Amino acid sequence: MADKQKDSPNINKNIHPPFVALFYIAVAMVLQRFIPIPFEVPVAGRYIGLGMTFIGFMLGVGAFIEFRKARTTLDPHGSVKALVTGGIYRFTRNPIYLGFFLMVVGFPLNYGSLWGIVAAPLYITTMSRLVIEKEEAYLEKKFKGQYTGYRSRVRRWL
Repeated sequence: MADKQKDSPNINKNIHPPFVALFYIAVAMVLQRFIPIPFEVPVAGRYIGLGMTFIGFMLGVGAFIEFRKARTTLDPHGSVKALVTGGIYRFTRNPIYLGFFLMVVGFPLNYGSLWGIVAAPLYITTMSRLVIEKEEAYLEKKFKGQYTGYRSRVRRWL
């Protein structure tokens, strides 16, 4: 059991990335209800928000497929068996978190709220500090030069 705990990122067990994204989406929606931004989102903006939400979801699907091909875990608290660098991971090191980012902006936008745009930098900061930095330290330690090379070729977000 101690080996399993050593072979995983040092991410707080109470931090779950989908819930972090949902939190910021909920905050944006609640703020719109109680402190609306006084600019109306045009119909085209709402469709853009819907598109962003869809693209965000599809980034997650693409990441899921690559993790299944590599037979490794999607759990950010778990032990990784392989470094995934193919598919969508050729363009971004964090397609799932990028997808959540698009949803944090897109979902509220689709409902006529600009608060997702305000919440997005907070989401990025939260994910970077509480999850991504710890995941990257873990991958660096586990995969050494292989991860270093990958990190030098592929950007964190885009």
